[in-house]
This record gives sequence, C-alpha cells and structure tokens, in this order.
Amino acid sequence: MPLFAGRASASTPSKGRHMRLDGVLFFPVTPFGDDGDLAEQVLAEHVARGVAAGAGGVFTACGTGEFNALDLDEYTRVVATSVAATGGRVPVFSGAGGTLPAARAIARAAAEQGADGLLLMPPYLVSAPPEGLVRYVREVAAAGGLPVIIYQRGTARFSPAAVAELATVPNVIGFKDGLGDFDLLQRIILTVRRETDREFTFFNGLPTAELTVPAYRGLGVTLYSSAVFAFAPEIALAFYKAVTGGDEVLVQRLLTGFYLPLVDLRDRVPGYAVSLVKAGVRLRGLDVGGVRAPLVDPSPEHLAELEAILATGLELAGA
Repeated sequence: MPLFAGRASASTPSKGRHMRLDGVLFFPVTPFGDDGDLAEQVLAEHVARGVAAGAGGVFTACGTGEFNALDLDEYTRVVATSVAATGGRVPVFSGAGGTLPAARAIARAAAEQGADGLLLMPPYLVSAPPEGLVRYVREVAAAGGLPVIIYQRGTARFSPAAVAELATVPNVIGFKDGLGDFDLLQRIILTVRRETDREFTFFNGLPTAELTVPAYRGLGVTLYSSAVFAFAPEIALAFYKAVTGGDEVLVQRLLTGFYLPLVDLRDRVPGYAVSLVKAGVRLRGLDVGGVRAPLVDPSPEHLAELEAILATGLELAGA
C-alpha cells in the first residue's frame, strides 16, 4: 500500500521546475461521514497532521485512499482539499487508473486542482500485453501533462522492454513494483539503466512494504511503500531512520514485533490492507469513518488485535 520512503526526483515539464521528494511520503485515507459522504474537513485535518508529522509528500486518493470507491466529483474534491491542506509545503500526487476515458478525465482533474503528479494504477479488470499497457500509460500521461509514476500490480504487469520505452517519456518519472517478482524487477531495472541515462526512480510498492525492504535493497531499490505513516507516523519514521541509519537491531525489532504481526492480521481478510489503516487512524483519535463496499471494516476481535499491535509498535519506536 501506498507510502514511499526515501528520495525521488524528477523533471516536472508541466510546471517548469525541478521537483524533489524527500523522506517518508504520506498516503492519507479518505474520510467519510456518518451519512457516507466525503468528509472534507476531516480530510484536511488528516493531511495537515501528516505534513506536520514530517511527511515529505502527500499521495492522495490512491489505494489507501480508496481511489476505487470515489466518483470523479469526490476525487476532484479530495485532490483540491489535499492540495489546500499542504499549503505548498510538500508535493501532492494523486491516484489515477481504471478505464482509459476515466483515467484521462482523472488526470485532467488532478492537474486542474493543482496536483504535482500521478500514481498510475492498473486499467480496469482486463489483462493486457505490454504494448497495450505502454499505450495506456502514454495516453494518461499526455492527458494531464503531470509527472507519472507507474504502479505495477494486479493486471498491470510490464515487461522490461515496456518500462524502458516508457522511461523515455519525459513525464514518466518512476516505477512502483507491487508484484514482488524479483527476477522480473531486476531485469526491468537493468534494462532501463542500459537503455537510458535519465533519472528514473524505482519503488518497493508491496503492501506493508517494510517487511521486504531488505530484499528490495539487495536489488538497489531503497525507496519503499508503506501505509503505516497514515496512522502511526512515529513507527514509520523510526523504521525509516533505522534503515537509513544502519540500526539493524531496531529494524529487526520493529519487523518482528510490529510489522510481522500487522501483516499476519492483514492477510486474514481480503482488503484489510486498507481497512486496518483506516481503523488505525480512528484508533489514534481522528474519526475518518469506515470503508466503502466492497471492503469491510475490521471485526471487534481484529480491531482489538490491531490496537495491541499498535501499542507494541509505538513502544518499540520509543513514542
């Protein structure tokens, strides 16, 4: 799930400036009220808290933000609210994906609301050959003119040649891997590095990615995706500092005492990669509501387990 830790940089043709993302990047949830409608004021507070906690950027309306459950009007309001709440302090990326017409409309809406870039998720349902995925990315990237990070997961499985071709598109700036196929990813990295000398960033985008950080770092992929910052920035920052500072003892303690139990709980119910994050935000005192169908909120028993895991994580992080 969504949160990058580390540094990414890229030329931003649409805004005529150089953009750099630093540190831990924040993937907010999308709050809903008791009536089920978007709760914009709560979202503004959620985003502002994350930026104040030390986020290096905001990735809004992405997987953790239930992109799949938003209509275009809601999506537009989420992006506008997130951009306003950051106050220009950090860049804002927003999700895109689905059918090609919808993805193009979303890309245009994101640009109109002041987003700095897109995280491009898979097309809707269908599987496609690499050349079709290349065409999809090109058309969405052209629609909004924003920097684009490709997200490989689900039905979007890219070949090394396809990623190398897309790396030549000026506003395609990075590749987020959500498959965990290390053989494929290594071939993609080597092919891109061989075919272009431009700056192009790779991310570990597996759900609860901290668990696989050591493996990805073995491939030279030091940036990673995590949703923990959304509800426990203290833990996410402690882990990031331990990884980048070489504190292997704390890394292993957090992996064993917090991240492994969290992953074990996450894997019990499909969709918990999002539902547990939203529940975690509620546990920390901000009422962001529940998840929309087809996701389900955690059961009382699982919620109690999450609370215990969170308490252990905060203790390990020294919070």
